[in-house]
Amino acid sequence: MTIISHCTVEALARAANTLRDGKLVIFPTETVYGVGADAENASAVARIYEIKGRPRNHPVIVHIASLRELEYWIDSIPEYALALARNFWPGSMTLILPRSRHAGDFLTGGQESVGIRIPSHPLALKLLEEFHLLGGRGVAAPSANLFGRVSPTTAQAAEEQLGPRLADDEVILDGGPCLVGIESTVIDCTSDSPRILRPGAITEVMIKEATSLQLVEREDAIRVSGLLENHYAPDARVLVSGSGSDGAGFLALADIQTPPRHTRLASPKTIEEYARVLYSALREADSRGLSEIVIVPPPGDGIAVAICDRIEKARSK
Repeated sequence: MTIISHCTVEALARAANTLRDGKLVIFPTETVYGVGADAENASAVARIYEIKGRPRNHPVIVHIASLRELEYWIDSIPEYALALARNFWPGSMTLILPRSRHAGDFLTGGQESVGIRIPSHPLALKLLEEFHLLGGRGVAAPSANLFGRVSPTTAQAAEEQLGPRLADDEVILDGGPCLVGIESTVIDCTSDSPRILRPGAITEVMIKEATSLQLVEREDAIRVSGLLENHYAPDARVLVSGSGSDGAGFLALADIQTPPRHTRLASPKTIEEYARVLYSALREADSRGLSEIVIVPPPGDGIAVAICDRIEKARSK
C-alpha cells in the first residue's frame, strides 16, 4: 500500500492504472474518502466488500466523470432527475435510477436500481477522467472505512482503518481534509417524484427549487448506503445533549459552553463547519480512549438535518 501526498499527473495516471488492473484506490471526494474499484470488475468490487466487512446485499455507488457517462449505467431518467444532475453535479448528490445491463448485481445488491454520482473534488474528478481514458466507465466507491464505523475525512483516517487490509500495490491518494465532511444526499428517482433516502448537503429546499416538485414519502424500501439504523459509530458511547460521566467528550457549536469535567472535542462556529468536523471529533474521542461522547446537535434545517441523521445513527449501536 502506498500513500501519495503529491498527486501529480503521473501519480493520478498510476492510480488509474491500478484501478484498470483490478486493484483498489482510496481517494478523496468533497464528502468523505472512498475506496474505489473498477465498477465493471466483479472481483475487484468484491474486494471492497471483503476489506470493509460490508454485507454483500448492501449496494455501492458508481462514481462517473461526466454526465456523458450516465446513460451507460442507467435504463431511463425522468426530467426532474436531469434537472437535479444539471444543478448539483459535480457535487455531493447521489441519484438512484433504474439500472442498465451494465450495472451488475454485485453493484446493486440485486436491486433493479443503481446509485450514481459525479463528485466535485478535483482529485476525484481527475482520477475518474484518467480512468476513462484507459477505457474505464465508472468507479464503485463506498466510504473508506470498516463497515458501520466512522467515515474518514482525511487520508490518514482512511489509512488507519483500511490501510492494513490493502495490498502492497494498492494506493491511497491524499487530497487533504474533505470540504463537506458527511456523505452525499441520496435521492430516489425511480418514480414520478423525488424522495430523499439519506440527507446531505443537497437539501430538501434545494431539490424542490431545482425540480419544482414536492418530495414524496413512501413505505417501500430501497437499500442504499447509510440507511442502516446503526452506522457512523465510534467505539465510545454517544449521548445526545445532557451530560456524561467525568472525562466524557463534548461536541457542540462554539457558543455552547463545555460542561464541567468534560473534554471538548471541537467547537465549530457554523453548521457547515460542524459537518466538516463531526467525524474527526468522533475519531478524536476514540483516539483518546474516551468511553462517552456528549453531542449537542445543531438546530435548524438544511445540512443540520443531515448532521442530526448521522448523530442519531452513531448513537444507535
